[in-house]
Amino acid sequence: MSSHSAISVSIVVACRNEMGHIRTFLDSVLRQQFTGQKWEVIVADGMSDDGTRDILNEYAARHSVVRVIDNPGKIVSTGLNAAIEAARGEVILRMDAHTNYASDYCLLCLETLESTGADNVGGPARTKPSGKLGRAVAAAYHSRFCTGARFHDVNYEGYVETVTYGCWRKSTFDRIGMFDETLVRNQDDELNLRLVRSGGTIWQNPRIRSWYSPRTTLAGVFRQYFQYGFWKVAVIRKHRIPGSWRHAVPVLFTVANLALLGGLLVSILAGSALWSSAFGVAWASVLLCYGTATLLASAAAATSKGWDLFPYLPAVFATYHFSWGLGFLVGIFRLLPRRERSLHLTPDSAFTKLSR
Repeated sequence: MSSHSAISVSIVVACRNEMGHIRTFLDSVLRQQFTGQKWEVIVADGMSDDGTRDILNEYAARHSVVRVIDNPGKIVSTGLNAAIEAARGEVILRMDAHTNYASDYCLLCLETLESTGADNVGGPARTKPSGKLGRAVAAAYHSRFCTGARFHDVNYEGYVETVTYGCWRKSTFDRIGMFDETLVRNQDDELNLRLVRSGGTIWQNPRIRSWYSPRTTLAGVFRQYFQYGFWKVAVIRKHRIPGSWRHAVPVLFTVANLALLGGLLVSILAGSALWSSAFGVAWASVLLCYGTATLLASAAAATSKGWDLFPYLPAVFATYHFSWGLGFLVGIFRLLPRRERSLHLTPDSAFTKLSR
């Protein structure tokens, strides 16, 4: 603990239009426990137009540790890079405005960074949902049937491929580079992939606690995971390595459904009873298998999270899987041919606009 006294910490945040969450977030940041460290909070605001900037300026005027800077790029990666470049700390600790943090969050990040010798540390992705559908979204999120990612497991401790938010020595960015500003989503996954491929390590400590507020509508979940799937293609293209088997499952599910449905419609229009029957049986078989697996996963999630969520869970799981798979397929056609200039993406397009 004594070695911490010489460490200065920069908490970096990228936000845009977080009127409904920003006060709660900043209050949780200002409650952080430190043991003599000098620290600062740098918020890169993406030119908010909903009143968020006024609140940020209010907190900056009242608390000397808070600094607000502009993020004209309006996306997370440009905001984080701007905040890191402005940071004066030896340790960079990322936070997100859609999340609340335990008062010992920063302290445990520093202790874990020191005790493990890892290059990046953090805690699991805990959720704090609101409303019955929000609870169902959170329950599905923590199910292995949803993604299977270790950082969704709130009890896992050990090495991981990626971790929620992150805490790094600033020298790590000097070595591997900053966040990729061509990525609207998955910029943290890409940075961690780059870190691991360079020989670095990432450690998850379940005692590092934060609570993310998940989407409360199926439309919000769909937009969010459509973008995750879309931008995963950009990460795969950049590093020329395939995604894990986890990424292939929702893509194959989506392809199978679209192909069989398309074949069924074409055969019906062509008047082929034989092919219509074949495609119909095949599609029904896929739906039956998926429906059975979804019901079993929903029952498992409802057992621990509440049976009142069971009627919602099948639709939530399907939204997670189909939106990610569809986004990935669109990404293959839009991103793989390296036609970035033809995308004409703006901060408010379907591929870039963040859903809250």
